[in-house]
Amino acid sequence: MTEITFYTFAANPLDVARRVAAKAHGQGKQVMIYAPDPTIADAIDRLLWSAPALSFVPHCRDSDPLASETPVLIGTDADALRQADVMINLHREQPPAFARFERLVEIVGQDEAGREQGRARYRFYQTRGYALQTHDLRQHAG
Repeated sequence: MTEITFYTFAANPLDVARRVAAKAHGQGKQVMIYAPDPTIADAIDRLLWSAPALSFVPHCRDSDPLASETPVLIGTDADALRQADVMINLHREQPPAFARFERLVEIVGQDEAGREQGRARYRFYQTRGYALQTHDLRQHAG
């Protein structure tokens, strides 16, 4: 069963996604970043390219010809998501077909609307019996 981890109260959800992707890549995991909003997909793509050289994360869009050889993918089309070990959800709703991934990462920002959407996703997974972990990022700030 998919292990689901929530990172809550993220000051910068995209930076949290970048760090989680980098850590998973460092552990030899294949990563799918699900970002159906093209603006968010572009933003995480730029952020991954602009990361410090020593922490560069090889990535591309899942529609790129090199996708089969690239450890971190950014996917926008729910019907065409490639298989990976870890899915990072950058959408306000639970992602489709999340159960085929070993691990799902949900990142919840600090705004009230985002927190309410995060709570709804948490309840969705909880009522279906998924193992949930939560990391409150306010405790790690500073």
